[in-house]
Amino acid sequence: MSQASQLSPELAQGLLLLARALLAAVRNWTLYPPEHPSVGAAVERLVDAIQQASRGAAFALGITPETLMVEGAEANRDETAIAEAAAMLHDRDLIHILFVGAVPQAALHRLLRVLTLDAVERRQRGGPAKIWAAEGDPSIVLDQIDYEQLLAREHAGDHAAAGRDDLWRSIVLSITAGQTAFDELSQRRLLDIAASAVEIGELASTVMAPKCAADGSPMITSQAATVLAAFRHLKGIVSVLAPDRLSDVMSNIATAAVNLNPQVVVQVMQTPEDPDDQVAVVKGMTAAFDDVRVAQLLSTALALEGQASDRLATIFHTIAPDADRKRRVLTMTRSMLSETDFGRSGQFQVLWTSMEELLVSYDEKPYVSQSYRGALDGVGGRAERMAAADLPPELPAWMETLGQDSVRTLSVTLLIDLLTLERDATRAAGIAEDMEALAEDLLMSGAYDDTRTVTAALAARSRAPSALGRDACRQALDRLAESLAMLDTAALLGDVGPPARATIRAIVDDIGPAAIEALKPVMMVEEDSDASRLAADAIVAFGGAAIQRLPSLLEDPRWYVQHQGVRLVGRIGRAEGVPLLQPLLRKADPRVAQAAISALTAIPDPAAARAIHTVLRAATGEMRRAVIEALVAQRDPRVVPMLVRIIEESEPLGQDHEVVLETIEALGLVPSDAGVTALARVIVRRGFFGRRKLRALKERGVDALARIGSPAAQTVLANAAKTGDRLLRKIAAARR
Repeated sequence: MSQASQLSPELAQGLLLLARALLAAVRNWTLYPPEHPSVGAAVERLVDAIQQASRGAAFALGITPETLMVEGAEANRDETAIAEAAAMLHDRDLIHILFVGAVPQAALHRLLRVLTLDAVERRQRGGPAKIWAAEGDPSIVLDQIDYEQLLAREHAGDHAAAGRDDLWRSIVLSITAGQTAFDELSQRRLLDIAASAVEIGELASTVMAPKCAADGSPMITSQAATVLAAFRHLKGIVSVLAPDRLSDVMSNIATAAVNLNPQVVVQVMQTPEDPDDQVAVVKGMTAAFDDVRVAQLLSTALALEGQASDRLATIFHTIAPDADRKRRVLTMTRSMLSETDFGRSGQFQVLWTSMEELLVSYDEKPYVSQSYRGALDGVGGRAERMAAADLPPELPAWMETLGQDSVRTLSVTLLIDLLTLERDATRAAGIAEDMEALAEDLLMSGAYDDTRTVTAALAARSRAPSALGRDACRQALDRLAESLAMLDTAALLGDVGPPARATIRAIVDDIGPAAIEALKPVMMVEEDSDASRLAADAIVAFGGAAIQRLPSLLEDPRWYVQHQGVRLVGRIGRAEGVPLLQPLLRKADPRVAQAAISALTAIPDPAAARAIHTVLRAATGEMRRAVIEALVAQRDPRVVPMLVRIIEESEPLGQDHEVVLETIEALGLVPSDAGVTALARVIVRRGFFGRRKLRALKERGVDALARIGSPAAQTVLANAAKTGDRLLRKIAAARR
């Protein structure tokens, strides 16, 4: 069920921007060195997001696995950035973050280092809060799960609170001793344990701990057998007492298994099972392993062993027999390994080649000899020996072709070429999806030129009437428009230099009006900034196509967001915007109403004039005066045709008399020959009835012409004094 935000709109928006900025900063920190421009831009944006969310005061952020909280109120967990940021921080064992005043960039650099530490190292050093207490900055306070307190309570005898009472120990001893039957009380406790992946992991770790040799080394086979027995007991009891929870329990078992010794888990997965066995724990674990769990298990095993074994390859194939899934999992595995010391080692790249060969194509291993694989693994050593010898002068240029920028550009070129050459519609659609995913990664890394190359290719294909994959390319651009990467890029518009701004604008043009959704959050500011002005220019450039995407701004409860939306509609100047502006003329904040009137004057369509005419008819006194003042506030001659149209469509001697008088005064404030012509027609009106109203029209008209004072206006006044009716001659003579 959707969970709406419990925060105020301003705080919810600030927290969302903070979550996006934090995710982007963590991602860029893992991809680039600290001195890289992308990291600098991400950290600057994070500083601004913290400042906007906290408004310079202390700002406390609660963390749950699903969402973020401020003063006990939950943010909208349906927002992808909120959910991802909460999960990321929770995975780092954090439960609370406090930002105190202005947070310097140096402090955020330290925070990012802590957040991107290897999980094992982070916990070995006591957790993020302990590390921060020693190495952090007072502008940020971290609070973590207090494992030491739990252990202290257990050692102090508070077994019930820690869940490690006599019953729990009895269960551990029973499983270790190979007992197969449990009393009702033990079964209930096992049922409770099965509901928590953490408790399952604790149970497995405890029962396997005694299975060690005399020298303390683990007996992997015995440990695996004991762990498997514990898992079988849990699944068996749940299948009898709570069969509806069986799938959740298997998911918990798989999660717990990922955090155990990978050698033990691999041994468990290799244990043969009776096909008729109703419990079938290994089969259930295999089904419960999703891509993330497989990648975690694989990365831990590879980091521990330093290489891929045939046994690991067999398990990998059992869990992920599908080739596409293997590739997905290996991509995630490599990303996880890149955060470890093993992944940062100099020979990791060459070792990864042989690992990938074995893991992906383990069934082809008869064709890959041991000597060949050994040769691959020895490349690093040979490279080190070559470094001491004389190198060819072309080497720097060769090495540059292997650099990140060159490889990234090559990836872009290859994907575009594949799309160009593809002749199958299904495969073309798949390539379009890959291009969209690549564009997201490029945007997040700040590679705007390469992103533009991708979006230009997608846009060109989407506009070609009979092109293969045309619809898929359009859909790929629409997905990119709604991505977190595009939102982050739009928010950085004011922070990047002119060349990057021009490239981002070109990307927005390639995407089309769908990109307005990413630009709108940039417009939700009270004071204009470089980013909001650039976003407004990009939105207005789409013309009438942008109108249908602006109602959310005009319906926003914040007056300044409505004001920004009104200005956009006025700048676009299309008749489609009139229905959006009409509701704001009466009920909105006065600042918004005045802006709406100004926007309507910029729309050269009779519907805009009728909208203002309707308001003038309904308004009285100060309200009508405010509308007129808004019309002529800028003394812009472009408003004159609308004022003339109001007079022409009114009944000056009837119900619209006051409206016409106000409009005549307004014409006198904006010098224009068109206004002079309209006033000339007003002052020569005749009538048998309503002499008082007729006199008021002539007097206001003569006053307006005198105020304009142009040669044309003087000529009209002179003619009125000579050839006008008796009343007009009298009024004109009195004004001269």
